[in-house]
Amino acid sequence: MPASILEEAGGLPNVAAKIRSGDATLLNCPSCGSSHVAQVLGDNGGVSYVCTACGHSWS
Repeated sequence: MPASILEEAGGLPNVAAKIRSGDATLLNCPSCGSSHVAQVLGDNGGVSYVCTACGHSWS
């Protein structure tokens, strides 16, 4: 985990290049199909997802 936001932001150009080249895997909401999805910690420490467009959540 990065120690600062500057370290985290340093990788953004690489992510943008992957998206442009089609090498990135994008996550879409199974309910509405939106790509506006946030990763959150679940109740028992697992990973869950929530769609910020429609509010649907899943894990």
